[in-house]
Amino acid sequence: MSYARPTIARIAGYTPGEQPKGRRLIKLNTNENPYPPSPMVADALQHFPAERLKLYPVPGADSVREAAAELFGIDSKQILCGNGSDDLLTIAQRTFVDQGGGFAYTEPSYSLYPVLADIQGARKIPVALDENFMLPENAAELAAGAALFIMARPNAPTGNSFPKARVAKLCREFAGVVWVDEAYADFANDNCLDLLGQFPNVVVSRTLSKSYSLAGLRLGLACAAPELIAEMDKVRDSYNIDMLTQALATAAIKDSASMRANVRRIRASREKLRCELQAMGCDVLPSEANFIFAKPPRPAAEVFQALRERGFLVRYFNLPRISDYIRITIGSEDDMAAFCAVCRELFTAGK
Repeated sequence: MSYARPTIARIAGYTPGEQPKGRRLIKLNTNENPYPPSPMVADALQHFPAERLKLYPVPGADSVREAAAELFGIDSKQILCGNGSDDLLTIAQRTFVDQGGGFAYTEPSYSLYPVLADIQGARKIPVALDENFMLPENAAELAAGAALFIMARPNAPTGNSFPKARVAKLCREFAGVVWVDEAYADFANDNCLDLLGQFPNVVVSRTLSKSYSLAGLRLGLACAAPELIAEMDKVRDSYNIDMLTQALATAAIKDSASMRANVRRIRASREKLRCELQAMGCDVLPSEANFIFAKPPRPAAEVFQALRERGFLVRYFNLPRISDYIRITIGSEDDMAAFCAVCRELFTAGK
């Protein structure tokens, strides 16, 4: 017997990337940053007064919003903070989609999207990416009847980015809210923040988990017109960002130069890995994220297991259209050199 809502009892729930215990593995599976966060974060942590923790945090995380507003060139009233961008996605579902209402999302993409729809009891409207894993030209037509359309740009797990003109076309033609999940935008060639000034129905979300090296902190940002932010703020938990997170996130955002330096290193390693894998016979998709999505010359499931046995943890998705690929997070230079050496051994064995 289950005491849960029937909707909840029926679903499997979201499965996050593995966080291994015991045996030491080189983690290239959850798109964490291999480099430490800004020294200003360490300084803020070291000097944080513990006695302040007896008080509640500032409900709206004002210092974080103000720092982000200055960085993005928008007003702080256009920003909502979440306990990671996943929290913001949940807020979006609860704000814009009624039970039984339509929720559209690109596919293949972040596997949390359909789980959130199931939790809310929404009607799922998956919009298939085209043969090149691009947003289709008629995305608005395919999503007709939905109140919310979510896409990741750059996309996960494929790593490619959609043309901004195509995203703008969707914003123009879609009757509901368009949510652009830009978790990997700092690694990309452009972003969609400028669409905020063009369309009243667009939300652009960011996270400090990837480019800012703060996956363990949990801080996401939603940027939109003040009217949309005000509606989502009604749904947000009152104290969803703790006091320590607010202090460290503010310090990180104020030192975006440190983040950009790490991003440059990761982009260089990404390009080097792409060339190495292609030379080994892998089919590598163009990536604007901090990972590579590659089809190896051997069955992907076998490669995933063989890499694990040799101490490397990557991500494998046994899902339609992408079961021939593995996703490889860009690690440190040393980790990438060791990874490529193992791949050369695997892919040339028997030749």
